Amino acid sequence: MTTGALAVLGEALLREKRRVAFYRELSAEAEAREDPESAERLNALLADEQHHLARLFARILELGGKPPEGPGAPEVASVEPSRFGGGGLELDGWEALARRGERDEVQWYEGALEAGGLDPATRDLLREILASERSHERELRGKWMPA
Repeated sequence: MTTGALAVLGEALLREKRRVAFYRELSAEAEAREDPESAERLNALLADEQHHLARLFARILELGGKPPEGPGAPEVASVEPSRFGGGGLELDGWEALARRGERDEVQWYEGALEAGGLDPATRDLLREILASERSHERELRGKWMPA
């Protein structure tokens, strides 16, 4: 069970790293354009994704695993434009792109939970993140994760 859980958690971690990079890039663009409403929304989404990342990282360590390294790592300041639809990452129209990404996250977490083979604590964590991702998709706002 632990091996399967670690594989799912590792994939989830890499996915969340990419979401962190995505929202960090957009947030920086909103700040540069002096668009406080978009910046606030994007920073709240970024905070939730960073929270997901931290919780996944901690759970991997709790299970005795080593968090995977991969593209979109939080220390990377920008994203590869091709990863998010090609042609660069622009603030204009960010909602449609973000909603598609959040929909993809919802589907992935649903699939991971349906696949089974997870211990109760890992299952609970993925359910909590899934609830947050559903809120992101619906509202395109953050601050859905409990402290």
